[in-house]
Amino acid sequence: MASVPRTNRQDPEETLVETPDLEEFIGYNLKRAYVIVQADFRRALGEDGFAPRVFSALSLVVQYPNVTQSGLARMLGIERSGLVAIVDELEGRGLLKRTHVPGDRRVQALVPTAAGSKAYAEARTAVRAHEDRLLANLSDAEKSTLLALLAKIRAHED
Repeated sequence: MASVPRTNRQDPEETLVETPDLEEFIGYNLKRAYVIVQADFRRALGEDGFAPRVFSALSLVVQYPNVTQSGLARMLGIERSGLVAIVDELEGRGLLKRTHVPGDRRVQALVPTAAGSKAYAEARTAVRAHEDRLLANLSDAEKSTLLALLAKIRAHED
């Protein structure tokens, strides 16, 4: 494990151990990595770009047109109530439409607009470049291993 960089502070009560216990925890390291990935993601898409959850939702709507809101929430692993603000944002930006499901007018399906499909294609290119840049120090085999390990962790959510 890497050691924690020493600070220039002169606080006598502050003592840094060479390798803090936190470095042993996968969750801690995942969170630290996520903070870096998320910050770079936001820089890559710009101030008016998509937040990661909004990008994910648009991606799935483009790939699965007519997905129901409940279905999309399940695919994203979030509560349906948490999806409402995301769908409202995408609809407000003219990137998707809510439509009724034939046979059950209480259920709404989501379809991308032409602008939504175009915005997704552009964002996808930016996200691909962001990941290529951020993960440039990993080999293709390491990237594949990382994805496989993360998928194993995610399998516990079912």
